[in-house]
Amino acid sequence: MDVLLQLDGNILLWIQEHVRNAVLTPVMTFITHLGDAGWTWIALAIVFLLVKKMRRTGVLMTCSLLGSLIVNNLILKNLVARTRPYEAVDGLQRIIEAQRDLSFPSGHTGSSFAAAVVIFLTCPGKIGVPALILAFLIMFSRLYVGVHYPTDVLAGMITGTLIAVLVCRVYQKKHRKVLES
Repeated sequence: MDVLLQLDGNILLWIQEHVRNAVLTPVMTFITHLGDAGWTWIALAIVFLLVKKMRRTGVLMTCSLLGSLIVNNLILKNLVARTRPYEAVDGLQRIIEAQRDLSFPSGHTGSSFAAAVVIFLTCPGKIGVPALILAFLIMFSRLYVGVHYPTDVLAGMITGTLIAVLVCRVYQKKHRKVLES
């Protein structure tokens, strides 16, 4: 476990030293704030709910976002209780405000993948692929700004994806039963 923690910290320090720069920093700061409280994904879910042809996607996104909130932010963060990397890794400097909650898993990443995977699974590729790209950018931005460990964002990506797939499968199973009745 110590080796994993050391690797996590070393990756963040490498990003800080070799990737951060004056051009990319404002872009990554903007991207990371797109994930704040899931607002971007909530807004997209509302848009989908308002468009009749996209309503199913909006409903599934809403369910996935709620699932991510419960699993990642209410259960896992409190169960694991991991401190933020800028509080534990010597030399790491965050470039956004201090975060109010715990580190593991990344809620930004979890909600991004919970929503983006639903969009990817239920919409045409011209909508689904950009949603996944945005989710990956938000995930990387959390490392770039120094507020999450790599294992935090990896866990958020996995839980968000699993929640989205589960929500879509449950919907499909229930929908099939209704059609068969």
